[in-house]
Amino acid sequence: MRQSTFGLFCFGAVMASVASGGAVAAQKRPAVPAAGQGALYAAIDTAAERVLPKVVNWRRDFHEHPELGNSEVRTAKIVAEELRSLGFEVKTGVAKTGVVGLLRGGRPGPVVALRSDMDALPVSEEVDLPFKSKATALWAGQQTGVMHACGHDNHMAILLGAAHVLASLKPQLSGSVKFIFQPAEEGPPPGEEGGAELMVKEGVLEDPKVDAIFGLHVFPYETGTLAWRPRGIMAAGDRIEITVTGRQTHGAQPWAGVDPIVTGSQIVMALQTLVSRQADLTLAPAILTIGAFNGGNRHNIIPNEVKMLGTLRTYDKPMREMLIERIRRTVALIAQSAGATAEVAFSQRLPVTYNDPALTTRMDATLRRVAGSKAMPDMNPVTPSEDFSYYQEKVPGVFFFLGVTPKGTAPADIYANHSPRFFADEAALVTGVRAMSNMAVDYLTR
Repeated sequence: MRQSTFGLFCFGAVMASVASGGAVAAQKRPAVPAAGQGALYAAIDTAAERVLPKVVNWRRDFHEHPELGNSEVRTAKIVAEELRSLGFEVKTGVAKTGVVGLLRGGRPGPVVALRSDMDALPVSEEVDLPFKSKATALWAGQQTGVMHACGHDNHMAILLGAAHVLASLKPQLSGSVKFIFQPAEEGPPPGEEGGAELMVKEGVLEDPKVDAIFGLHVFPYETGTLAWRPRGIMAAGDRIEITVTGRQTHGAQPWAGVDPIVTGSQIVMALQTLVSRQADLTLAPAILTIGAFNGGNRHNIIPNEVKMLGTLRTYDKPMREMLIERIRRTVALIAQSAGATAEVAFSQRLPVTYNDPALTTRMDATLRRVAGSKAMPDMNPVTPSEDFSYYQEKVPGVFFFLGVTPKGTAPADIYANHSPRFFADEAALVTGVRAMSNMAVDYLTR
């Protein structure tokens, strides 16, 4: 996930023409008798339990040896070798370190993609585990610890488990499954391209063309919970960079210059009114946060410049565009009124993670069946962002959450994703394998 304590999530447009094309493809496939479908589900459960020890071992290995975005060299090698051992068609070096495996079913049909992210975060682990990460790396010019603090180690292990399950069902599959192991979900290093946006640019959804895509993310719900909703499930995320330039002077003579600190402070306060007073929050929520304010280096010098960093989270595209325009206007006019100048730049712009309504309805029964009493349909949206949204801009997709917090855990002991104390209960792994496998099978065979 991107930024904030747990990353961000986004809206996209409903692609009716693609969805209807998928419906036509479904009509052309022979229906699987109810008894046959039940046998498939039983086979998935059996295969998931059989591969579970490997899934746990993969998860622990990935956790102990994390790698940052665009540097997942060891990770990608393990993934590619495992997919090749299953007889998949494998491409490596996609979007720098990404791996794509293709399983062609025994009968013709559509193509469904399953996606996992691979990168870790520049976080020093504080969880006392036998497989605790001790890795370090250089990030943004600083040596730092590296940890799978967002749970991508679980995602990779689950998707490799699903690869084993679906490979065992190859003769019964009416279509193909594309396994996408994506680098740099948390963002590439400064100055580099990466993540889902680059995967799409390099054609991961083509050759063969993907008709639908599914992805999951571990989250501190109770272990085994599956949570989802149609439409926007995670916010759009825009990084804001503001530079206010005044005129440096002695702190005892502010009239001899232009104070960018005071001007910047006025900008921070004014920006808070954009959401509270200028956005129609009955349509969708929005969040605007300034998280860094840097300027000056001495008590008696008014500096020449102040830099601010912030984030905008939205779920509605017109509201997003309106707020971006008003951020620019507010910053410029306040700076002008003080005799200063200001520049606003937006970067790391992630769309809303938008679950296609028709596809979500179609897969609702699958998620309910797998989760049982721990199903959370129509959950509240969450404000982190996810670059899975780039895939959903091109093809219909469903993104859902897998709970990894043991039942009865005290609230004070629950740490969110991106925390150095984030913990994922391995008891949830089998549910993840079953969920991804069942989503693929139901999409291809219904």
